[in-house]
Amino acid sequence: MSIKQNAIEIVKTLRDKGYKALFAGGCVRDMIMQRESADYDIATSALPRDIMNLFKKTISVGAQYGVVIVVREGHNFEVATFRTEGSYSDGRHPDYVSFSTPEEDVRRRDFTINGLLYDPIKDEILDYVGGRDDIAAGIIRTIGNPVERFTEDKLRMIRAARFACRFQFQVHEDTKGAIINLAPQIHVVSAERIREELQKILTGPNPHIGIQLLDELCILREILPEVSGMKGVRQPENFHPEGDVFTHTLLCLSKMENPSWTLAMGVLLHDVGKPPTFQELDRIRFNLHEKVGAEIAAKICNRLKTSNADKEQIVWLVIKHLCFKDAQKMRLNKLKRLFAHEGYKELEELCRIDALASSGDLSDYYFCREMYEKLSKEEVKPKPLISGHDLIAMGLTPGPAFKHILTKIEDEQLDGNITTKEEAIEKAQEIICAKAGLRD
Repeated sequence: MSIKQNAIEIVKTLRDKGYKALFAGGCVRDMIMQRESADYDIATSALPRDIMNLFKKTISVGAQYGVVIVVREGHNFEVATFRTEGSYSDGRHPDYVSFSTPEEDVRRRDFTINGLLYDPIKDEILDYVGGRDDIAAGIIRTIGNPVERFTEDKLRMIRAARFACRFQFQVHEDTKGAIINLAPQIHVVSAERIREELQKILTGPNPHIGIQLLDELCILREILPEVSGMKGVRQPENFHPEGDVFTHTLLCLSKMENPSWTLAMGVLLHDVGKPPTFQELDRIRFNLHEKVGAEIAAKICNRLKTSNADKEQIVWLVIKHLCFKDAQKMRLNKLKRLFAHEGYKELEELCRIDALASSGDLSDYYFCREMYEKLSKEEVKPKPLISGHDLIAMGLTPGPAFKHILTKIEDEQLDGNITTKEEAIEKAQEIICAKAGLRD
């Protein structure tokens, strides 16, 4: 049974017990726009306890707000009681909830395009807020007073940008004005919720439009001032005919194809170190901007409370984003170490995008891609020929020198200069003797 049919069965069950039940929100919007919907939310006159009594498997995640999750065939359906809400003291949750009518329920929602109801039994759309007209006109507009809607939940200001870029709609002037005025208040929203919305923008359709719109709405300078700071930072025209750092970054974002969160952040932040390293000497230069950018990227990841694994990958992408320009002159062991990194394929894509959005020269990208495909996994990450135990057996005491020796041996192995354990031990002895000679 399809997700939609399961949702219809939930509606039927509620109706059979005498309750009102309707599809609500995004699934109705998607249906009107002839888009596939991954989620079906249901609004009903049934109270949470009634919902939990009616269905075999439920999860009470927000019963105090009238929300229950009904589980059918492995799918979660949010079933919520028609409600109105009191003031939002924390800018996120209503202080109290009162159960109400379908029309009252709709009027407390965020945007007109999300304020539609649908009766799947009668095949009838209920539109109390002009949502169908705004969908037809391509407009993102709050339901009622925009200042009130955004004061209730400040995150809606970022959601406005997300819906606008997702559907390529325009933000209504009144809605836009309210966001610009309230933008400094976005900081009351938790970093996790901001990150989740940002992730949806960057990994969804038209991320470049989303970031540009966040800038126009004065939100970008609040949540990502480092990215906003790229505006107006000039670049040498022979390398970057497209324009300043911000323009280049937007162009990069436009060339992404279904990116992961880490790749999208790597693309967004790869040149974040340019503004603080800008110098106009013999020409415009950004010396060590990749290292400075990696430090800034780490701070941004900490601020957004990304996972440690995501942060590590994003920072690695930023610090390595220039390495392809030296790839054709790189020693084989260094190239193999690059290929061996778990995040290499994302770096390859970042470098492709970076080149396309600037000079258009893909020769370094093609060289690396061909070399990567040519080398086997065993060549890129071979089994070590010797270990610390072998060094101990040679009479060495464990210490910092171990890493130096083992790395040198691995370099020789990756370069193809040694292939056996015997050769590795002989090479290790040479390194030890050379270090001893330097001490003498």
